[in-house]
Amino acid sequence: MRICVVHETLYTYEQPARGLIQVLRLTPRDHDGQYVRRWRIDTSVDGRLTEREDGFGNIVHWFTPDEPADSLTIRVAGEVDTFETHGIVRGAVERLPDLFYLRESDLCVPDAEIQAFAETVAAAGDRAELPILHRLLAAVHEKVAFVRAPAGQAVPAPKAFAAGTGNCQDVAHVFIAAARHLQIPARYVSGYRKREDEAEDGEAPHGWAEALVPDLGWVAFDPAHGAGTSENYVRVACGLDYLGAAPIRGSRTGGGTETLDVRLKVEQSQAARQS
Repeated sequence: MRICVVHETLYTYEQPARGLIQVLRLTPRDHDGQYVRRWRIDTSVDGRLTEREDGFGNIVHWFTPDEPADSLTIRVAGEVDTFETHGIVRGAVERLPDLFYLRESDLCVPDAEIQAFAETVAAAGDRAELPILHRLLAAVHEKVAFVRAPAGQAVPAPKAFAAGTGNCQDVAHVFIAAARHLQIPARYVSGYRKREDEAEDGEAPHGWAEALVPDLGWVAFDPAHGAGTSENYVRVACGLDYLGAAPIRGSRTGGGTETLDVRLKVEQSQAARQS
C-alpha cells in the first residue's frame, strides 16, 4: 500500500519567542515493512535544520529559527510504501541491546495494580511469550478505553490504568509496563495509521508498542485498537516511552502563552489506489 501523510503542527506565541529549539522525530526509516518514497520537512520561518541520529536509531532533526518568531508551522509531507508483515519488524535500525527495553521509564512504571493484572493475564493460558502478548493485547484493550486526545496529555501507565481510559500513548504505556513486568522487552513506537474505511483527520500521530518474541524478533501490537499492526501503519520512531519517540519536543525563551494546533491527514495514494 502507498500511504500519503500530511502533518502540520502550528505554534502561535503571545509574543515573539526567542531561543526557540524544536527537536523533530518525524522522519521514518526503511525496513522490511516499509519503503520511504519521498519525505520532506518544511518550516514557515527561516532557520537551521540539522539531521542527527539518536541512541535508539531514530532520525532526529533539530530546528532553530534565525530570528524570534511569533508563530511557527512545521509541515511534514511524504509517501511511504508499506507491506504486510503481520506485525513482525525486521530490518529496522537497532542501536541498543534487546534487554535495554526491560528498563522502567517515567511513563511505564508498573504499580501493584498493573503487576497483578499482568500476572493474571500470564497465568490464564499458554506461558510462551507470544500467546501471553496476544492475551495482554486483548486485556489492555478491554481494560483501558481508547479516546482520541492530544499526545501532549499522555500520563503515566498507573494513572491511565486506574482511570480505565486514555489516548493511544496511555494505552500503549499500560501494555509496555505490563510486558516489562513479565520480563518481556517492550518499547513505544510513534508513527501514523491509516483508517480502514477513510482518510484519517486527527489531532496527533498514532502510538503503539513493540515486544520481543523469541524466534520472531520484535512484533508490533496496537492495544488502542486491540490488534496487531498491518500495512496501514507507518513506523517513524521508537523509545522507552512516548517521551523518547515524541514527534516534536522543544524549548524556548519568552513568547508568553503558546497555542498549538495540529492538522493531520493519512490516506492511501490515489495513484496507487487506481493502479
